[in-house]
Amino acid sequence: MKASRFGRNAAIAVIAAGALALTACGSDNATNTAAGTQSAGGPKVTGTLTGIGSSAQGAAMDVWKTNFASANQGANVQYSPDGSGAGRKAILDGSAQFAGSDAYLKDEEAAKAKDQCGPDGAIEVPVYISPIAIAFNVPGVTDLKLDAATAAKIFRGEIAKWNDPAITALNPDAKLPDLKVTPVNRSDDSGTTKNFTEYLAAAAPAVWKDKADGVWPSSLKGENAKGTSGVVKTVTDTAGAVTYADDSAVSGKMGTAQIKVGSDFVKISPEAAAKAVDLGKPVEGRGANDLAIKLDRTTTESGAYPLVLVSYHIVCSTYDKQETVDLVKGFEKYVLSEEGQKAAAESAKSAPLSATLSEKAVKAIEAIKVKS
Repeated sequence: MKASRFGRNAAIAVIAAGALALTACGSDNATNTAAGTQSAGGPKVTGTLTGIGSSAQGAAMDVWKTNFASANQGANVQYSPDGSGAGRKAILDGSAQFAGSDAYLKDEEAAKAKDQCGPDGAIEVPVYISPIAIAFNVPGVTDLKLDAATAAKIFRGEIAKWNDPAITALNPDAKLPDLKVTPVNRSDDSGTTKNFTEYLAAAAPAVWKDKADGVWPSSLKGENAKGTSGVVKTVTDTAGAVTYADDSAVSGKMGTAQIKVGSDFVKISPEAAAKAVDLGKPVEGRGANDLAIKLDRTTTESGAYPLVLVSYHIVCSTYDKQETVDLVKGFEKYVLSEEGQKAAAESAKSAPLSATLSEKAVKAIEAIKVKS
């Protein structure tokens, strides 16, 4: 396989003791985030950083916030998991200092970001890679095989029962009941929805006629709920229900589907998701420090799981105060560190960033400065 700009190392290095320490050299750099003390020539990391956005990042953000605050007395990170759309809106209108988003900025959003963030606009940094599960509550069934066309028909309401011929043909050995299929979608503007509909539109264009969007098509019937926790609860409580959600939120609570890639069916896993990201390309027309990734949803690469989300922290390239610059740098460099990625992997089943991608991301964060 030809290596891409975002290639993932075959193995993630084991964290050495003290890897959390991120020291700074100049007045624009963050301080030692392990000790929370002032480094030579650098200001102490203190204050409150406010973020809004992705609920898929929720479990990872919880551990990132806790660990960062423990290592940096006087520093606090507040994060409201109101959805990716709310996060992007907040960074664009200045009501948050960073956004969590499971979808990169639209071109018009990237242009608008210059109003708040200065002439270089916003910087999109991948912090969290996770597969999206097609999760279901079908009594007696824990595993299914689905191709993109069948999944699209299920979520369009074109398949009414779980023992429909289209599903049984893919699962001849499964004991599928004569049970109503109840698709459950997100009610809020969601990056998970954007990624899911992007996959369906690309991989099953003959069935999924709607454009990829963070807002679920209003013409489609079914149940809906707010946030990742909302759809997961609805499916958990409803026999026959099916949804799409970050894999970390559904593990152990319901069945998940394998999806067809090429001639094979691929099980959901962080490794398979990372392999799909490995095939991604940079989004065109972005700034030098922007790391938005365009995924190949129709890949036939063996072992890749293309129903994946790359979740970003969207930060400004410039801020009004040095304190904010230092705090953003300190927090994001911890998130991107091997220890930060390991903590997320353990708590949220995400795939750690490759060393190459992490290095590019840290370099992008280092470019943040005070507005002149």
